[in-house]
Amino acid sequence: MDQETLGSIVLLAIVTLISVVQNAFFASKLEHESKHCNGKGFQRPGSSAFDRVYTANQNCGHAYPTFLAVLWCAGLLCSQAPAAFAGLMYLFVRQKYFVGYLGERTQSTPGYLFGKRIILFLFLMSVAGILNYYLIFFFGSDFEMYIKTITSAISPLLLIP
Repeated sequence: MDQETLGSIVLLAIVTLISVVQNAFFASKLEHESKHCNGKGFQRPGSSAFDRVYTANQNCGHAYPTFLAVLWCAGLLCSQAPAAFAGLMYLFVRQKYFVGYLGERTQSTPGYLFGKRIILFLFLMSVAGILNYYLIFFFGSDFEMYIKTITSAISPLLLIP
């Protein structure tokens, strides 16, 4: 793989690998809570602590494929740096959601809502990249620089709760 191609995906790959480490952390928390509750492994003992960890892990796992799809589409079709920044923000929010779910379920709500907003941003970046491709294809108009400028300017706004 040449350096130019590698340079256009390296940030996305880093965010993806960080998300893998985060998934391993979630799995270890689930394993620890399972062994702590009954000492036998992954049997659902019915304790509220285990149920909270199990449910938080399941919820994060269900959203994971969607996150990866929009992260890579936004990064490849639109702009790598804002997509990677949004991906890192999503991972922080997902961590907040997971930890919040271990407390009271109401503590996880801000993380959930913030995560939805980041997924929407990545989705809109992907759509903008696709629209730009078809504008070039059909009309010869390239708005890539405008789109990259807009997404770079908007991505820090994701920090606003």
